[in-house]
Amino acid sequence: MGRFSRPNVRAAVLLAAVVALVALAATAPVEAVLVVEDVETGERYLTAPVNDGSTVALEYTHSVEKSRVYDEYRVDGTTLVNTRMEFESYGWGLPARVDVTNVNGTLVYDPEEPITELETLSVSPGRIADHTLIVDGRRHDLVAVTRGNDVRLHIERRSLLEMIS
Repeated sequence: MGRFSRPNVRAAVLLAAVVALVALAATAPVEAVLVVEDVETGERYLTAPVNDGSTVALEYTHSVEKSRVYDEYRVDGTTLVNTRMEFESYGWGLPARVDVTNVNGTLVYDPEEPITELETLSVSPGRIADHTLIVDGRRHDLVAVTRGNDVRLHIERRSLLEMIS
């Protein structure tokens, strides 16, 4: 019967520990991205790197009022926290019973507490509304990128292994 020497056992234990550590490091989340994907097919149209505190915003023209609307969100883990709204007139879907400030003709809702916290934000980009996605100041034509298809926006944490595959 063969015997294992102490150096061989130590080497095997050390090797197993290193392999486990490498596997853990490769699968641990290291990057967060905003994902814009098709509601029906799951096709990914856009991924953009984000961090906690990053700003994600939608800017569009209100379908009835024909005026600019700006919805701003802050990334908090895997949640989008609605922190600000700007609009030029009251209309369907806009906050009518909240305190707003008039800043040079733009109505600004800037609450002390977040308005809404979302895991997923659904958007129906339209050519008339001309939806624009703004991620940390970088603008993306959401209508062109998605070909006008309904999309879902969410934050995803990716591991090193997912980033390189």
